[in-house]
Amino acid sequence: MPSVISVKDLSLTFQTNDGPVHALSGINLEVGKGDFVSFIGPSGCGKTTLLRVIADLEQATSGKILVNNTTPEKARLDRAYGYVFQAPALYPWRSIAKNVALPLEIMGLSKSEQDQRIARNLALVNLTGFEKKFPWQLSGGMQQRASIARALAVEPDLLLMDEPFGALDEIVRDHLNEQLLQLWAKTAKTCVFVTHSIPEAVYLSTKIVVMSPRPGRIYDIVESDLPRGPRPLDIRESPEFLKIAARVRDGLRAGHSYDE
Repeated sequence: MPSVISVKDLSLTFQTNDGPVHALSGINLEVGKGDFVSFIGPSGCGKTTLLRVIADLEQATSGKILVNNTTPEKARLDRAYGYVFQAPALYPWRSIAKNVALPLEIMGLSKSEQDQRIARNLALVNLTGFEKKFPWQLSGGMQQRASIARALAVEPDLLLMDEPFGALDEIVRDHLNEQLLQLWAKTAKTCVFVTHSIPEAVYLSTKIVVMSPRPGRIYDIVESDLPRGPRPLDIRESPEFLKIAARVRDGLRAGHSYDE
């Protein structure tokens, strides 16, 4: 399986007034085409920082990273990825359709092409019929789905998601996890997902990257043998699921993730 993301001996140090902060150290990771990879770890372990390096929003201090066999900068300029933030980041004065259209306007696509992509991607996230609504008229979960539609509208190979469901209640989160897996199955995108939740990471992923803090390192990479097809929520009660979850939990504990 070809690598969409290849990271070798990557480290990142931030220079601050109080001295250097070692955010990432010795990261090695391969993400294959069509994988769903979750980064899990405590606050401050570098999960989001690593995602931002992949997205060319931060630059590594040392080591090497390739995204689609090129530099993160070129991948960004080629619009090789869509990025979904923790908050939906929708413009309140724009309708849902206009929010999804924003990157398409920047790309200079024709109005007819924009309309086709808006319709197609709102349908993918089950928001057909909400095109003329404004963000404040939608629930938090619906806003986040609109944000995903916007990320997909640029037709990226890669979807980068930074705790997109972290602020939502458990029932909504479960529903969106199911919908995200259906979306992944339909689109065959490669997904990289940041989470604090062990059940979410295990339920969604083909591979779980367990990180430890200070500086951020990869403690373990857990390959999931759960079926790639539709996963009902009750799979979380299966012995196979619980075995993977236990390994992830053990990795978090061994990485001293509960030290404050």
